[in-house]
Amino acid sequence: MSAGRVLFDGVWKRFHRGPAYDSLRDLIPAIMGKTGRHGTELGADDFWAVKDLSFDVQPGNSLGIIGGNGAGKSTTLKLLTKILQPTRGHAELRGRVGALIEVSAGFHQDLTGRENVFLQGAIMGMPQALIRKQFDAIVEFSGVGPFIDTPVKRYSSGMNARLGFSIAVHLEPDVLIVDEVLSVGDASFQAQAFDRIRGLVKGDIPVVIVSHQLDRIVELCTECILLSKGAVAARGAPADVVRQYLRGEADEALEASTRIEGLRLDSIERLDREQVVSGAVMPFVLRGSTQVRVPDYVQVFIVVSTLASSERLYHRAVPDLRREGPADFEHALQLQANLPPGQYRLETQILNELSGMLYFGPATFFDVVDNSGFTGSVQLLMSSHGG
Repeated sequence: MSAGRVLFDGVWKRFHRGPAYDSLRDLIPAIMGKTGRHGTELGADDFWAVKDLSFDVQPGNSLGIIGGNGAGKSTTLKLLTKILQPTRGHAELRGRVGALIEVSAGFHQDLTGRENVFLQGAIMGMPQALIRKQFDAIVEFSGVGPFIDTPVKRYSSGMNARLGFSIAVHLEPDVLIVDEVLSVGDASFQAQAFDRIRGLVKGDIPVVIVSHQLDRIVELCTECILLSKGAVAARGAPADVVRQYLRGEADEALEASTRIEGLRLDSIERLDREQVVSGAVMPFVLRGSTQVRVPDYVQVFIVVSTLASSERLYHRAVPDLRREGPADFEHALQLQANLPPGQYRLETQILNELSGMLYFGPATFFDVVDNSGFTGSVQLLMSSHGG
């Protein structure tokens, strides 16, 4: 049983907007001007980077933390790893920590790869006997064996990242902290690295993962927290929280796309709630309205992609939007889910070919389950009628 534990109990972190004071002459008046400020108070240029955040990750569980830029994810990791101290509340990591954050940041550039393995192990609190035991596995996993006795300043950035990653995941941590390192190295090493992290996550240690690779969060984590402006916007099952995050992004983008050349898209909705097996046909309806005749250079597309992936699996224009005068419309869509099992996103996009601007409209989500090895490509069959 791992002795590791991750605890965040009512943590708040306050930062100050404004200049960085580089002289005692400027710093003293600034500090004096803020006297009397208590842990619950904000000065004129203060803000909460983290607000009343609590979570407890026990051995065998993994927590994903997601959110947009500036949501508070990096601050949370710095509080966890004691780089920062909370303004209020309590943050604790119990046990030996493997931190996959800046995987080669602690390398001494004039030392060889071999020497840096032992240096990093010592920094992590590992006894030399364990480092020696794991040394061959570290080198083999990293793929830098022919250069292990070469100073790391002569390594490529990829070699540095691979060696740093390999050290961190082989030294038997009690707690694992992962921050945006699921894409280190080339494609083959990424797959190898992801498999290694998957093995650690399934082991008996607590794991915290921060990543914009949302599909990885869904696969690896047992729980997920969505941060927004330092506070918890949602928490629960990873797939549900990721859906809420992406739906929120779509809602924000929808505001910009509701009046494009007189065209408004209101919703795209699945008409049945049956479990979807590979090869099944799913009915959807796209609803909206036109205030004027939609110009030929404005196109509406239906896009299918894997959840949280930028890879488009299907992209097709919606016909028959160029009607005269104000009118509501409904387009009935039939998507034959010739897809492998997984989680998918169906979204709308509006392209103004004249300006080159692309706007994102409403989106929805669906899961596909296995159907005894069905394979094929995405087929999108559409019919429409105006209302």
